[in-house]
Amino acid sequence: MSWTDWSIAAGDGLDNFKEIIYEKKHHQALGGGIARISLNKPDRMNTLTIATVDEMFRAFYDANHDPSIGVIIVAGKGKHFGAGGDVDWERWGLREAFYNRYPHNRLMRMSRKPIIAQVQGYCIAGHNHMAYCCDFTIAADNAVFGQAGPRVSSPADGFFVPYLSKVIGTKKAREMWMLCRKYKADEALSMGLVNTVVPLERLEAEVDAWCEELLAKSPGCLEVLKAAFDQEMDGYKESCVISANMYPDWFDMPEGKEGGSAFVEKRTPEFWSIRSREAAAQEKLLQEYEEIQAARKAGTGKN
Repeated sequence: MSWTDWSIAAGDGLDNFKEIIYEKKHHQALGGGIARISLNKPDRMNTLTIATVDEMFRAFYDANHDPSIGVIIVAGKGKHFGAGGDVDWERWGLREAFYNRYPHNRLMRMSRKPIIAQVQGYCIAGHNHMAYCCDFTIAADNAVFGQAGPRVSSPADGFFVPYLSKVIGTKKAREMWMLCRKYKADEALSMGLVNTVVPLERLEAEVDAWCEELLAKSPGCLEVLKAAFDQEMDGYKESCVISANMYPDWFDMPEGKEGGSAFVEKRTPEFWSIRSREAAAQEKLLQEYEEIQAARKAGTGKN
């Protein structure tokens, strides 16, 4: 066999992971190794929280500082790669994520080692933009990709939004983000969203083959090339800057609450009803203000 068996990575800060499984294995002929970070909440479709990102950070940090590791794999346990953020957690947790923390995509940008996203089943929302920020995406034939933010009133901004234009083109990127359509694996391949599509039963073997090909190359050269390609992300604003400027109280506003509530309650969100009531409230406030101003002028004898 070309590879050693997978073994759970051990060391300071790497024990007792609850959200992920962190493993390594090495190629017996080439000598280099690969690290695999698997999201490990299959019963919740591997949904993300801050706790997930914290554990991923530790694994990424270790893999990037292990001189024997040449490639990092991001995977998901169970039937699906992942369905984005945990909606129950997002009701409060997104405030922390938006205003006080780093997004999981930053782990892809910070990594010196090439990253492969190994995708099966649903790859939606946060998992989708995590996957396309990886250097390579290898998909099973049952993979489904898409965004969900506007559907659940969860805004997104920062480098990973416009970066999708570099991956699949501006028109298709806006379509994916604004319309929240879903794309099957063959569509994703034709769009350039993934590198290759293989039968589900061959997914891990295909990832191994790509890793073997990468390990045969100079690891230092690959690190330089990855950094050179990734620098195109650096011209964009960091995540949440635009959202915080345009809607500083978004998560306390009715529209900001409605999407998540409708999703949990399995109903159609009432975004435009909320907008209509907000417009009426603003009109009432303006009328009251004008009446107060008119009364002040009348009281002072001014026209």
